[in-house]
Amino acid sequence: MTARILVVDDVPANVKLLEAKLSMAYYTVLTAFSGAEALEVAKQERPDLVLLDVMMPNMDGFECCRRMKADPDLRDIPVVMVTALDQPSDRVRGLEAGADDFLTKPPHPEALLARVRSLVRIKQMIDELRMRDDTFRALGVDETLIGAGGVQPEGRVLIIDSRASRAQRLQSILSEHLPVIAHATTSPDAALSAARRDAPDLFVIARHLEGHDGLRLCSSLRALPETKQSALVMQVDQNDFESVAISLDLGANDYIMRPIDPNELIARARTQLLRKNYAERLRSMVFNNLRLAVTDSLTGLYNRRYFDQHLSRQLERAAQGGAPVSVMVLDIDRFKSVNDTHGHHIGDEVLVEFAARVRAAARGVDLLARYGGEEFVVMMPETPAEAAKYAAERVRKAVADHPFFVSAAGVDALPITVSIGVAQSNEQHASMRDLLAAADAALYRSKNEGRNRVSLANESASQVA
Repeated sequence: MTARILVVDDVPANVKLLEAKLSMAYYTVLTAFSGAEALEVAKQERPDLVLLDVMMPNMDGFECCRRMKADPDLRDIPVVMVTALDQPSDRVRGLEAGADDFLTKPPHPEALLARVRSLVRIKQMIDELRMRDDTFRALGVDETLIGAGGVQPEGRVLIIDSRASRAQRLQSILSEHLPVIAHATTSPDAALSAARRDAPDLFVIARHLEGHDGLRLCSSLRALPETKQSALVMQVDQNDFESVAISLDLGANDYIMRPIDPNELIARARTQLLRKNYAERLRSMVFNNLRLAVTDSLTGLYNRRYFDQHLSRQLERAAQGGAPVSVMVLDIDRFKSVNDTHGHHIGDEVLVEFAARVRAAARGVDLLARYGGEEFVVMMPETPAEAAKYAAERVRKAVADHPFFVSAAGVDALPITVSIGVAQSNEQHASMRDLLAAADAALYRSKNEGRNRVSLANESASQVA
């Protein structure tokens, strides 16, 4: 996972130390040595994450973070405060300023990198949703999106802890200080049942549960469709950085160390609920409220107009130093004969099933569209050509490995295959027109070489063999 991280500290030695740790993990590191410089660099470079020192002259980290979160252009950038301050009141102050985490110097390397990975994943998801929102606006569909800030979030909270007294104490703290409906349970099985029945917005899970592993419960909740977007906060023992790293990599959004400070619990719960509510509003607007304006009415995929706008924006990002964008162009083999032999209503059934199979085989971050007739396109952000070709082969097999069943009486299951061309953005394919033309040329090579195959742009016949 690539990302650009801004390290801010007025002590050059501290900057060098973090820069070395992050560079070894293959992150691109930007630096600043004051709060004012950090705001300027963040405005110009739009990093994916900021590691921010607190104790700096003129403008301390708390004020710098507040200013970032008040700026609409910067507020979605996660901020982790890295400081020698280690009191619960300091952590609460940082969280109330808008920080996503508060790490004590020197930060534990494993916990630091896990937190970076976790926040970068969240940032990339928010960026993708916001970019799709921008695409809607460019198409003339304008909806007002409330920002991530707010006074008090609402939601449902479930605390899971083997000790009933501790679970009930946390329930009381959250119920008394936030407008939430909080429940507590000592049973992981009860928690999973509640998740399937009426998914809470936030789970607060003990790392160690009697007869059960809190980390396994975290993994199970993240895998359930009902709780895939819920916020997860893990309770861990003091200095248990191994559990911190594992829980964040498993999909937990945050953690809190015992003994739990009530104010810190309230601040972390509030932050996670606000973020979840914001993401839900954005996701709902993008994927539900505005969907009809930019989708193909038959297949439910995006239409050509939306795809072109969104691909252009992704290519602009890639041209500014971002990761490459790949596209695949798909064409159903001998589709005309399906229409001629069985009628257009059967052809439409095939198109609907085809779209469903491609959607199931693609990644969640990929953008699918019906480009016209039996031609479809898939945009794969931050994906190099070889990985895109592998994904295209997965799509090809999803179509070819099982026949298509149709409703017409007397019609056996139809064998359907697809030919695919794949191209990656680069200096030769920097524009949308050139990139699609390269993928289209690769598609025709697949057709000419026998159909039901994947070809990569600029790949020679000998390489294919």
